[in-house]
Amino acid sequence: MINDKIQIIRPDDFHLHVRSGEALKSVVPHTARQFARAIIMPNLATPVTTVDQAQSYRQAVLNAVSEDLDFEPLMTLYLTDKTSAEVIKAAKESSIIHALKLYPAGATTNSEAGVTDINNIYPALEAMQSVSLPLLVHGEVTDPLIDVFDRERVFIETILEPLIQRFPDLKIVMEHITTKEAVEFVTTTSNKVAATITVHHLLMNRNAIFTGGIRPHHYCLPVLKREEHRKALVEAAISGNPKFFLGTDSAPHPQSAKESACGCAGMYTAYNAMELYTEVFETAGALHRLEGFASIYGAKFYDLPQNKETLTLKRESWEIPASLSLGQAKVIPLRAGEKCQWKMINE
Repeated sequence: MINDKIQIIRPDDFHLHVRSGEALKSVVPHTARQFARAIIMPNLATPVTTVDQAQSYRQAVLNAVSEDLDFEPLMTLYLTDKTSAEVIKAAKESSIIHALKLYPAGATTNSEAGVTDINNIYPALEAMQSVSLPLLVHGEVTDPLIDVFDRERVFIETILEPLIQRFPDLKIVMEHITTKEAVEFVTTTSNKVAATITVHHLLMNRNAIFTGGIRPHHYCLPVLKREEHRKALVEAAISGNPKFFLGTDSAPHPQSAKESACGCAGMYTAYNAMELYTEVFETAGALHRLEGFASIYGAKFYDLPQNKETLTLKRESWEIPASLSLGQAKVIPLRAGEKCQWKMINE
């Protein structure tokens, strides 16, 4: 039987970048029209490392949401080598901080202030474990001698496995996983460990970076992997395993910054995220599993109440805009100028 319309509990995005200033005002509405809540990443040009900074950032996000939309930004703090147990305690007491993010220094956009040695943050991790604040990890090593396509696997082996042994009660989300090794690790390890999966890693393998020439808008970190890894991610997403849930990792960059001699990493998927996730699940014959992945499992892992509103998607072909406003600049959404086969509708 063909489903021409589906209705699910309103979903949440458990990994989102919205930047700051005019760019923020341009992109937050795209997320708020689909998602009830979103985990907001803290890697601004000036990293969000304190509760006061997070409160200001949260208010800026809320100011960008129209009054007719109910949207809650879930704030995070950026771990540095000097993050103290006192900062962790303040974060927990604030009630607005839902996790802390580990960026290995130099791993991705605005990660220069990140952690240079995992041993440096053991006091912070101990405090996080004691107050039940999750750790979100960008799971790649930064050693230039390690092949870029192997950095996630090596991170699991050398950083994540020992960390879990040392902090067995610490909740950990391995963000935007990209490999079959990550799927296997999350599946078989402690129930304290979960993972987010992006729609672009579900849709594309690394050939997409080079189809018809260099495709800078398909460059992201972690980078797209082989087809065998994409298939493993799809199987994880549609499995019904609550350890895997939605996180877009939508990352708005100006067109000029992407199409440059040293283009930046990240794909912009917030504009049409749920329509694209629906395509993935339909292609896999698993539309009945979309609601769990998008709307239930992440909230349970974060100990959040289930959303009461619903989201309706209709089978309808429509063209994704060639570009969107990003303040005074332009951002190119994933599948720009191409067709999408599902469309969100208001009911």
